[in-house]
Formats: sequence, C-alpha cells, structure tokens
Amino acid sequence: MMTTEQQRALAADPDGLATYEFIANNIEVLTQEDIELLASNMIQVDVSGQFCTSAARYLNAIDRQAYASPVRRLIAAAIDKDREHRYIGDLLPSIWGEDYEQRAEELRASDNNFRRIYKRLFPTSKI
Repeated sequence: MMTTEQQRALAADPDGLATYEFIANNIEVLTQEDIELLASNMIQVDVSGQFCTSAARYLNAIDRQAYASPVRRLIAAAIDKDREHRYIGDLLPSIWGEDYEQRAEELRASDNNFRRIYKRLFPTSKI
C-alpha cells in the first residue's frame, strides 16, 4: 500500500515518468486501489500520452484481467493526449494482439478504445 508521502511526491510528477517508474518498480506490492490511484495520477500529469500508453501496455502484460479498468482508462487518456499519434499505434498489437488487423471489424464493434485508435490512425479506412 502506498504511503501518503509517496502519493504527495507522485502528485508533483511533472510528466508521468516518475509515476510509471513507481508502478514498474513496485508492481508486486501495489494494491488494486494503489494502481487505480496511480493511473489517475498519470492521467492527470501526462500531457503527451506517452506514459499513459506505456503504463497501459505494462499493466496489460502483467495481468490483463486484474488491471482491465485502469488499462481502459489509461488508453482512453492516451488517445485524447497523443494528438500527433506518436504512441497510440503501439497499443494495437500490445493490447489487442498481433492479429488485430484481421479482427478489426469485430474489435471496432466491441471496444470503443480500439475504434477510436483505429479511426485516428487509419482515417480513410472503411471501419
């Protein structure tokens, strides 16, 4: 469980890197509540979407089911923040699998975050 001092220190994180590093270095002792708080903090401080993207990929790789809620929130924030599409493209294979292109129609219908990313990256696509 995170201490109040740790929470205050991470609230001063200028860009999300410190929060991402804290997650990566402490994942084995963080509670679900901690992860939710850290995701909220990252969403607030990450202006480019870079660390939201990285944290979503990392948490999804660690435990897709346990971290589904913060991963969804981090992805939604990354989509909003990554205006230049530098980072969100990495989410497609990381979150939805290397075969996401073959399943694009199905994924678009079932996952709003996938639909939003796909539409931004491939605006002329029929999907």
